[in-house]
Amino acid sequence: MKKISKKFRLLSISFGLFSLLIASKPIMATVYDLSNIKNRLIGEPIIHTVVEGDYFQQLAEDYNVGFLALIAANPTLDPFLLEEGAEVVIPNQMLLPYAPHVGIVINLPELRLYYFSPTENKVHVFPVGIGREGLTTPLTNTVVGEKRKNPVWRPTKEMQERHFEEHGEYLPKEVPSGPDNPFGKYAIRLDTSEYLIHGSNKRFGIGMRASSGCIRMYDDDIEWLFNNVPEKTKVRIINQPVKMSYEKGGKQLIEIHQPLTDEKEETKDKVILTRALQRFVGTKREHWQQLIPVLDQPQGLVIELTN
Repeated sequence: MKKISKKFRLLSISFGLFSLLIASKPIMATVYDLSNIKNRLIGEPIIHTVVEGDYFQQLAEDYNVGFLALIAANPTLDPFLLEEGAEVVIPNQMLLPYAPHVGIVINLPELRLYYFSPTENKVHVFPVGIGREGLTTPLTNTVVGEKRKNPVWRPTKEMQERHFEEHGEYLPKEVPSGPDNPFGKYAIRLDTSEYLIHGSNKRFGIGMRASSGCIRMYDDDIEWLFNNVPEKTKVRIINQPVKMSYEKGGKQLIEIHQPLTDEKEETKDKVILTRALQRFVGTKREHWQQLIPVLDQPQGLVIELTN
Protein backbone atom coordinates (compact mmCIF):
# COMPACT_ATOMS: atom_id res chain seq x y z
CA MET A 1 0.00 0.00 0.00
CA LYS A 2 1.08 3.54 -0.71
CA LYS A 3 1.31 5.85 2.31
CA ILE A 4 0.57 9.53 1.87
CA SER A 5 0.56 11.96 4.75
CA LYS A 6 -1.23 14.77 2.96
CA LYS A 7 -1.83 14.74 -0.74
CA PHE A 8 -1.18 17.99 -2.60
CA ARG A 9 -0.30 19.98 0.55
CA LEU A 10 2.85 21.42 2.07
CA LEU A 11 5.24 19.91 -0.46
CA SER A 12 7.63 22.73 0.33
CA ILE A 13 7.46 26.34 1.45
CA SER A 14 8.04 27.62 -2.08
CA PHE A 15 5.26 25.48 -3.52
CA GLY A 16 2.80 25.83 -0.64
CA LEU A 17 0.42 28.20 -2.39
CA PHE A 18 0.37 26.05 -5.51
CA SER A 19 -0.37 23.00 -3.39
CA LEU A 20 -3.30 24.68 -1.68
CA LEU A 21 -4.78 25.70 -5.01
CA ILE A 22 -4.82 22.19 -6.42
CA ALA A 23 -5.99 20.74 -3.10
CA SER A 24 -9.19 22.75 -3.40
CA LYS A 25 -10.27 20.79 -6.48
CA PRO A 26 -10.99 17.06 -6.85
CA ILE A 27 -8.46 14.94 -8.70
CA MET A 28 -9.51 13.91 -12.20
CA ALA A 29 -10.50 10.32 -12.84
CA THR A 30 -8.11 7.64 -11.72
CA VAL A 31 -6.68 6.05 -14.86
CA TYR A 32 -5.55 2.42 -14.90
CA ASP A 33 -3.47 0.60 -17.49
CA LEU A 34 -5.08 -2.47 -19.09
CA SER A 35 -2.14 -3.73 -21.14
CA ASN A 36 -2.24 -7.03 -19.23
CA ILE A 37 -5.68 -8.18 -20.36
CA LYS A 38 -5.45 -11.42 -18.37
CA ASN A 39 -5.72 -9.58 -15.05
CA ARG A 40 -8.89 -8.03 -13.64
CA LEU A 41 -7.11 -6.48 -10.65
CA ILE A 42 -6.24 -2.82 -11.11
CA GLY A 43 -4.70 -0.19 -8.86
CA GLU A 44 -3.61 -0.41 -5.27
CA PRO A 45 -5.02 0.94 -2.01
CA ILE A 46 -3.53 4.12 -0.58
CA ILE A 47 -3.08 4.81 3.12
CA HIS A 48 -3.70 8.45 4.03
CA THR A 49 -2.41 9.67 7.38
CA VAL A 50 -4.84 12.16 8.89
CA VAL A 51 -3.72 15.71 9.63
CA GLU A 52 -5.67 18.39 11.47
CA GLY A 53 -8.77 19.46 9.56
CA ASP A 54 -9.24 16.27 7.54
CA TYR A 55 -12.72 14.82 7.16
CA PHE A 56 -14.18 12.17 4.85
CA GLN A 57 -15.99 14.41 2.37
CA GLN A 58 -12.81 16.41 1.79
CA LEU A 59 -10.75 13.22 1.42
CA ALA A 60 -13.31 11.79 -1.00
CA GLU A 61 -12.92 14.87 -3.18
CA ASP A 62 -9.12 15.00 -2.85
CA TYR A 63 -8.74 11.38 -3.95
CA ASN A 64 -11.83 11.32 -6.23
CA VAL A 65 -13.45 8.35 -4.53
CA GLY A 66 -16.97 7.85 -3.22
CA PHE A 67 -18.04 9.02 0.23
CA LEU A 68 -19.74 5.72 1.10
CA ALA A 69 -16.75 3.82 -0.28
CA LEU A 70 -14.53 5.60 2.27
CA ILE A 71 -16.93 4.81 5.09
CA ALA A 72 -17.16 1.14 4.11
CA ALA A 73 -13.38 0.79 3.79
CA ASN A 74 -12.82 2.39 7.22
CA PRO A 75 -15.62 1.08 9.48
CA THR A 76 -13.83 1.94 12.75
CA LEU A 77 -13.30 5.63 11.91
CA ASP A 78 -15.69 8.52 12.54
CA PRO A 79 -16.12 10.16 9.10
CA PHE A 80 -16.73 13.60 10.64
CA LEU A 81 -14.27 13.53 13.52
CA LEU A 82 -10.98 12.00 12.41
CA GLU A 83 -8.15 11.82 14.91
CA GLU A 84 -4.84 13.28 13.80
CA GLY A 85 -2.42 10.49 12.89
CA ALA A 86 -5.17 7.97 12.10
CA GLU A 87 -4.73 5.96 8.92
CA VAL A 88 -7.49 6.07 6.29
CA VAL A 89 -7.66 3.42 3.57
CA ILE A 90 -8.36 5.05 0.21
CA PRO A 91 -10.07 2.35 -1.92
CA ASN A 92 -8.20 2.81 -5.19
CA GLN A 93 -7.78 -0.91 -5.88
CA MET A 94 -10.55 -2.92 -7.50
CA LEU A 95 -11.49 -5.83 -9.72
CA LEU A 96 -12.95 -4.93 -13.08
CA PRO A 97 -16.65 -5.81 -13.25
CA TYR A 98 -17.96 -8.66 -15.40
CA ALA A 99 -18.81 -6.72 -18.56
CA PRO A 100 -17.28 -6.10 -21.98
CA HIS A 101 -14.47 -3.57 -21.77
CA VAL A 102 -16.27 -1.21 -24.10
CA GLY A 103 -17.63 2.28 -23.54
CA ILE A 104 -19.15 3.16 -20.18
CA VAL A 105 -19.89 0.58 -17.48
CA ILE A 106 -21.64 1.71 -14.28
CA ASN A 107 -21.73 -0.82 -11.45
CA LEU A 108 -24.41 0.41 -9.06
CA PRO A 109 -23.35 -1.35 -5.81
CA GLU A 110 -19.81 0.01 -5.98
CA LEU A 111 -21.01 3.49 -7.06
CA ARG A 112 -18.38 3.66 -9.80
CA LEU A 113 -18.38 4.52 -13.48
CA TYR A 114 -15.78 2.90 -15.74
CA TYR A 115 -14.92 4.36 -19.13
CA PHE A 116 -12.87 2.07 -21.34
CA SER A 117 -10.88 4.11 -23.84
CA PRO A 118 -11.41 3.01 -27.47
CA THR A 119 -7.94 4.23 -28.49
CA GLU A 120 -5.79 3.21 -25.49
CA ASN A 121 -5.51 0.19 -23.22
CA LYS A 122 -6.77 2.25 -20.30
CA VAL A 123 -9.84 2.59 -18.11
CA HIS A 124 -10.92 5.81 -16.40
CA VAL A 125 -12.74 5.29 -13.09
CA PHE A 126 -15.05 7.86 -11.46
CA PRO A 127 -17.20 7.86 -8.31
CA VAL A 128 -20.89 8.49 -8.99
CA GLY A 129 -24.09 9.16 -7.11
CA ILE A 130 -27.11 7.05 -8.05
CA GLY A 131 -30.83 6.73 -7.30
CA ARG A 132 -31.89 6.54 -3.68
CA GLU A 133 -34.09 3.77 -2.27
CA GLY A 134 -37.43 3.73 -4.04
CA LEU A 135 -35.97 5.64 -7.01
CA THR A 136 -33.40 3.11 -8.15
CA THR A 137 -31.25 3.81 -11.19
CA PRO A 138 -32.40 1.25 -13.79
CA LEU A 139 -30.24 -1.55 -15.15
CA THR A 140 -29.86 -1.15 -18.88
CA ASN A 141 -27.80 -1.61 -22.03
CA THR A 142 -28.02 1.66 -23.91
CA VAL A 143 -25.94 4.37 -25.58
CA VAL A 144 -24.91 7.96 -25.02
CA GLY A 145 -27.62 10.14 -26.51
CA GLU A 146 -27.87 13.90 -26.50
CA LYS A 147 -25.11 15.87 -24.75
CA ARG A 148 -25.96 19.30 -23.41
CA LYS A 149 -23.77 22.04 -21.95
CA ASN A 150 -25.37 24.42 -19.43
CA PRO A 151 -28.60 22.39 -19.35
CA VAL A 152 -31.94 23.68 -18.11
CA TRP A 153 -33.44 21.59 -15.30
CA ARG A 154 -37.15 20.81 -15.63
CA PRO A 155 -38.45 18.61 -12.78
CA THR A 156 -40.81 15.85 -13.86
CA LYS A 157 -44.39 15.60 -12.67
CA GLU A 158 -43.36 12.80 -10.28
CA MET A 159 -40.62 15.01 -8.80
CA GLN A 160 -43.09 17.83 -8.32
CA GLU A 161 -45.55 15.57 -6.50
CA ARG A 162 -42.84 14.05 -4.32
CA HIS A 163 -41.47 17.45 -3.38
CA PHE A 164 -44.94 18.73 -2.52
CA GLU A 165 -45.63 15.70 -0.30
CA GLU A 166 -42.31 16.14 1.51
CA HIS A 167 -42.11 19.95 1.73
CA GLY A 168 -45.60 21.32 1.11
CA GLU A 169 -44.60 23.32 -1.96
CA TYR A 170 -43.88 22.73 -5.62
CA LEU A 171 -40.54 23.05 -7.35
CA PRO A 172 -40.09 25.73 -10.01
CA LYS A 173 -41.16 24.60 -13.47
CA GLU A 174 -37.62 25.07 -14.71
CA VAL A 175 -34.24 26.22 -13.45
CA PRO A 176 -31.88 27.88 -15.95
CA SER A 177 -28.16 27.12 -16.06
CA GLY A 178 -26.22 28.55 -13.17
CA PRO A 179 -25.26 27.83 -9.55
CA ASP A 180 -28.81 26.77 -8.59
CA ASN A 181 -29.15 24.19 -11.36
CA PRO A 182 -29.12 20.60 -9.97
CA PHE A 183 -27.65 19.32 -13.26
CA GLY A 184 -24.50 21.40 -12.92
CA LYS A 185 -22.81 22.48 -16.15
CA TYR A 186 -23.04 19.30 -18.23
CA ALA A 187 -25.61 16.59 -18.89
CA ILE A 188 -25.45 13.41 -20.98
CA ARG A 189 -28.75 11.71 -21.79
CA LEU A 190 -28.93 7.91 -21.90
CA ASP A 191 -30.29 7.39 -25.41
CA THR A 192 -33.72 9.08 -25.46
CA SER A 193 -34.71 8.22 -21.88
CA GLU A 194 -35.33 10.61 -18.99
CA TYR A 195 -32.17 9.37 -17.25
CA LEU A 196 -29.01 11.44 -17.39
CA ILE A 197 -25.38 11.38 -16.36
CA HIS A 198 -24.87 14.90 -15.09
CA GLY A 199 -22.99 17.21 -12.77
CA SER A 200 -24.36 18.72 -9.60
CA ASN A 201 -24.57 22.04 -7.78
CA LYS A 202 -23.84 20.24 -4.51
CA ARG A 203 -20.57 18.56 -3.54
CA PHE A 204 -22.25 16.14 -1.13
CA GLY A 205 -23.99 13.15 -2.70
CA ILE A 206 -21.32 11.87 -5.08
CA GLY A 207 -20.61 8.28 -4.16
CA MET A 208 -23.99 7.93 -2.45
CA ARG A 209 -27.58 6.87 -3.16
CA ALA A 210 -29.03 10.36 -3.27
CA SER A 211 -30.55 11.11 -6.69
CA SER A 212 -33.98 10.56 -8.24
CA GLY A 213 -32.50 7.89 -10.51
CA CYS A 214 -29.98 9.84 -12.57
CA ILE A 215 -26.21 9.43 -12.23
CA ARG A 216 -24.36 12.32 -10.59
CA MET A 217 -20.69 13.16 -10.99
CA TYR A 218 -18.28 15.78 -9.72
CA ASP A 219 -18.24 18.78 -12.06
CA ASP A 220 -14.67 18.21 -13.25
CA ASP A 221 -15.44 14.55 -13.91
CA ILE A 222 -18.60 15.13 -15.96
CA GLU A 223 -16.80 17.86 -17.92
CA TRP A 224 -14.06 15.37 -18.85
CA LEU A 225 -16.62 12.71 -19.78
CA PHE A 226 -18.66 15.22 -21.78
CA ASN A 227 -15.59 16.28 -23.77
CA ASN A 228 -14.14 12.81 -24.35
CA VAL A 229 -17.05 10.42 -24.81
CA PRO A 230 -18.85 10.66 -28.18
CA GLU A 231 -22.54 10.15 -28.79
CA LYS A 232 -23.61 6.54 -29.45
CA THR A 233 -20.95 5.22 -27.04
CA LYS A 234 -22.26 2.06 -25.40
CA VAL A 235 -23.45 2.36 -21.79
CA ARG A 236 -24.09 -0.60 -19.50
CA ILE A 237 -25.59 -0.19 -16.03
CA ILE A 238 -25.10 -3.36 -14.01
CA ASN A 239 -25.65 -4.69 -10.50
CA GLN A 240 -22.62 -6.68 -9.30
CA PRO A 241 -22.08 -6.42 -5.53
CA VAL A 242 -19.60 -9.32 -5.64
CA LYS A 243 -16.61 -9.49 -7.99
CA MET A 244 -14.22 -12.45 -8.05
CA SER A 245 -11.04 -13.28 -9.93
CA TYR A 246 -8.23 -15.81 -10.16
CA GLU A 247 -5.09 -13.77 -10.72
CA LYS A 248 -1.47 -14.50 -11.60
CA GLY A 249 0.29 -16.76 -9.11
CA GLY A 250 -2.90 -18.60 -8.20
CA LYS A 251 -4.30 -15.70 -6.17
CA GLN A 252 -7.99 -15.93 -5.30
CA LEU A 253 -9.34 -12.39 -5.03
CA ILE A 254 -12.80 -11.20 -4.06
CA GLU A 255 -14.37 -7.75 -3.66
CA ILE A 256 -17.73 -7.36 -1.92
CA HIS A 257 -19.94 -4.26 -1.78
CA GLN A 258 -23.17 -3.57 0.09
CA PRO A 259 -26.06 -4.81 -2.09
CA LEU A 260 -28.35 -2.03 -3.27
CA THR A 261 -31.75 -3.37 -2.32
CA ASP A 262 -34.95 -1.56 -1.44
CA GLU A 263 -36.79 -1.76 1.87
CA LYS A 264 -39.54 -3.99 0.51
CA GLU A 265 -37.06 -6.75 -0.30
CA GLU A 266 -36.64 -9.51 2.27
CA THR A 267 -32.92 -9.81 1.51
CA LYS A 268 -32.27 -6.12 2.15
CA ASP A 269 -28.59 -5.32 2.74
CA LYS A 270 -27.58 -9.00 2.64
CA VAL A 271 -25.01 -10.51 0.31
CA ILE A 272 -26.63 -13.47 -1.45
CA LEU A 273 -24.57 -16.65 -1.44
CA THR A 274 -24.93 -17.51 -5.10
CA ARG A 275 -23.69 -20.79 -6.52
CA ALA A 276 -20.92 -18.94 -8.33
CA LEU A 277 -19.75 -17.39 -5.04
CA GLN A 278 -19.85 -20.72 -3.22
CA ARG A 279 -17.92 -22.46 -6.01
CA PHE A 280 -15.31 -19.71 -6.02
CA VAL A 281 -14.74 -19.81 -2.25
CA GLY A 282 -14.72 -23.60 -2.23
CA THR A 283 -14.85 -25.87 0.80
CA LYS A 284 -11.82 -24.69 2.74
CA ARG A 285 -12.80 -23.66 6.25
CA GLU A 286 -10.07 -21.02 6.32
CA HIS A 287 -11.59 -19.28 3.32
CA TRP A 288 -15.05 -19.08 4.88
CA GLN A 289 -13.65 -17.93 8.23
CA GLN A 290 -11.93 -15.12 6.38
CA LEU A 291 -14.97 -14.25 4.29
CA ILE A 292 -17.86 -14.38 6.78
CA PRO A 293 -17.01 -11.05 8.49
CA VAL A 294 -16.83 -9.39 5.06
CA LEU A 295 -20.19 -10.84 4.06
CA ASP A 296 -21.73 -9.40 7.22
CA GLN A 297 -20.09 -6.00 6.74
CA PRO A 298 -18.86 -5.48 3.18
CA GLN A 299 -15.93 -3.09 2.94
CA GLY A 300 -15.61 -2.84 -0.84
CA LEU A 301 -11.93 -3.77 -0.66
CA VAL A 302 -10.13 -6.46 -2.64
CA ILE A 303 -9.14 -9.31 -0.34
CA GLU A 304 -7.11 -12.42 -1.07
CA LEU A 305 -8.41 -15.74 0.20
CA THR A 306 -5.47 -17.38 1.93
CA ASN A 307 -4.93 -20.76 3.54
